[in-house]
Amino acid sequence: MSMLDTAKRWARGIKRDVVALWLAARDPRVPWYAKAVAGAVAAYALSPIDLIPDFIPIFGYLDDLLIVPLGIMLAVRLVPAGLMQEFRDEATRSARPVSKAGLIFMIAVWILAALVLLRLFWPMPA
Repeated sequence: MSMLDTAKRWARGIKRDVVALWLAARDPRVPWYAKAVAGAVAAYALSPIDLIPDFIPIFGYLDDLLIVPLGIMLAVRLVPAGLMQEFRDEATRSARPVSKAGLIFMIAVWILAALVLLRLFWPMPA
Protein backbone atom coordinates (compact mmCIF):
# COMPACT_ATOMS: atom_id res chain seq x y z
CA MET A 1 0.00 0.00 0.00
CA SER A 2 1.43 3.35 -0.99
CA MET A 3 1.81 6.36 1.24
CA LEU A 4 -0.85 8.21 -0.78
CA ASP A 5 -3.36 5.40 -0.23
CA THR A 6 -2.62 5.45 3.48
CA ALA A 7 -3.14 9.22 3.63
CA LYS A 8 -6.44 8.96 1.73
CA ARG A 9 -7.68 6.23 4.06
CA TRP A 10 -6.67 8.32 7.10
CA ALA A 11 -8.49 11.39 5.69
CA ARG A 12 -11.66 9.35 5.07
CA GLY A 13 -11.47 8.06 8.65
CA ILE A 14 -11.11 11.60 9.99
CA LYS A 15 -14.14 12.79 8.00
CA ARG A 16 -16.19 9.82 9.19
CA ASP A 17 -15.15 10.38 12.81
CA VAL A 18 -16.13 14.06 12.68
CA VAL A 19 -19.65 13.11 11.59
CA ALA A 20 -19.70 10.33 14.21
CA LEU A 21 -18.73 12.85 16.91
CA TRP A 22 -21.48 15.18 15.69
CA LEU A 23 -23.92 12.29 16.19
CA ALA A 24 -22.38 11.44 19.59
CA ALA A 25 -22.84 15.00 20.83
CA ARG A 26 -26.59 14.62 20.34
CA ASP A 27 -27.05 11.15 21.80
CA PRO A 28 -28.41 10.85 25.37
CA ARG A 29 -26.35 7.68 26.04
CA VAL A 30 -23.05 9.60 25.82
CA PRO A 31 -21.67 11.12 29.08
CA TRP A 32 -21.94 14.90 29.35
CA TYR A 33 -18.17 15.53 29.28
CA ALA A 34 -17.78 13.42 26.13
CA LYS A 35 -20.73 15.28 24.57
CA ALA A 36 -19.09 18.63 25.34
CA VAL A 37 -15.75 17.65 23.77
CA ALA A 38 -17.36 15.84 20.83
CA GLY A 39 -19.69 18.77 20.15
CA ALA A 40 -16.89 21.33 20.29
CA VAL A 41 -14.59 19.29 18.03
CA ALA A 42 -17.36 18.51 15.53
CA ALA A 43 -18.59 22.13 15.48
CA TYR A 44 -15.08 23.40 14.78
CA ALA A 45 -14.26 20.72 12.20
CA LEU A 46 -17.57 21.18 10.37
CA SER A 47 -17.44 24.98 10.47
CA PRO A 48 -16.84 26.56 7.07
CA ILE A 49 -14.51 29.12 8.70
CA ASP A 50 -11.17 28.20 10.29
CA LEU A 51 -9.73 29.79 13.41
CA ILE A 52 -6.53 30.38 11.46
CA PRO A 53 -7.26 30.99 7.74
CA ASP A 54 -5.45 28.62 5.39
CA PHE A 55 -3.83 31.46 3.42
CA ILE A 56 -1.59 32.33 6.40
CA PRO A 57 1.71 30.53 5.73
CA ILE A 58 2.41 27.46 7.89
CA PHE A 59 -0.02 28.40 10.68
CA GLY A 60 -3.01 28.27 8.32
CA TYR A 61 -2.76 24.50 8.05
CA LEU A 62 -1.74 23.96 11.67
CA ASP A 63 -5.35 23.52 12.80
CA ASP A 64 -6.13 21.13 9.94
CA LEU A 65 -3.05 18.99 10.47
CA LEU A 66 -2.65 19.09 14.24
CA ILE A 67 -5.46 20.64 16.29
CA VAL A 68 -8.45 18.90 14.63
CA PRO A 69 -6.92 15.37 14.63
CA LEU A 70 -5.82 15.72 18.27
CA GLY A 71 -9.29 16.93 19.25
CA ILE A 72 -10.87 14.03 17.38
CA MET A 73 -8.58 11.52 19.12
CA LEU A 74 -9.47 12.96 22.53
CA ALA A 75 -13.20 12.97 21.83
CA VAL A 76 -13.14 9.41 20.42
CA ARG A 77 -11.43 8.19 23.61
CA LEU A 78 -14.11 9.83 25.77
CA VAL A 79 -17.07 8.28 23.93
CA PRO A 80 -17.71 4.65 24.97
CA ALA A 81 -16.23 2.27 22.35
CA GLY A 82 -19.47 0.44 21.53
CA LEU A 83 -21.34 3.68 21.00
CA MET A 84 -18.51 5.14 18.94
CA GLN A 85 -18.62 2.15 16.58
CA GLU A 86 -22.38 2.60 16.24
CA PHE A 87 -21.91 6.30 15.43
CA ARG A 88 -19.16 5.47 12.91
CA ASP A 89 -21.45 3.00 11.15
CA GLU A 90 -24.22 5.59 11.01
CA ALA A 91 -21.78 8.28 9.84
CA THR A 92 -20.75 6.19 6.82
CA ARG A 93 -24.42 6.04 5.76
CA SER A 94 -25.29 9.71 6.35
CA ALA A 95 -24.35 12.97 4.66
CA ARG A 96 -21.78 15.37 6.11
CA PRO A 97 -23.56 18.05 8.18
CA VAL A 98 -22.53 21.70 8.35
CA SER A 99 -22.13 23.30 11.76
CA LYS A 100 -23.93 26.63 12.04
CA ALA A 101 -22.87 26.83 15.69
CA GLY A 102 -19.24 26.44 14.64
CA LEU A 103 -19.70 29.14 12.01
CA ILE A 104 -21.23 31.54 14.55
CA PHE A 105 -18.48 30.78 17.07
CA MET A 106 -15.70 31.40 14.54
CA ILE A 107 -17.29 34.67 13.40
CA ALA A 108 -17.56 35.76 17.04
CA VAL A 109 -13.88 34.92 17.64
CA TRP A 110 -12.84 36.96 14.59
CA ILE A 111 -15.02 39.93 15.62
CA LEU A 112 -13.63 39.81 19.15
CA ALA A 113 -10.06 39.66 17.82
CA ALA A 114 -10.76 42.64 15.54
CA LEU A 115 -12.19 44.64 18.45
CA VAL A 116 -9.18 43.85 20.63
CA LEU A 117 -6.79 44.91 17.86
CA LEU A 118 -8.77 48.10 17.28
CA ARG A 119 -8.66 48.90 20.97
CA LEU A 120 -4.92 48.26 21.12
CA PHE A 121 -3.87 50.17 18.03
CA TRP A 122 -6.50 52.90 17.54
CA PRO A 123 -5.23 56.24 18.88
CA MET A 124 -7.23 57.34 21.90
CA PRO A 125 -7.88 61.04 22.56
CA ALA A 126 -6.06 62.34 25.60
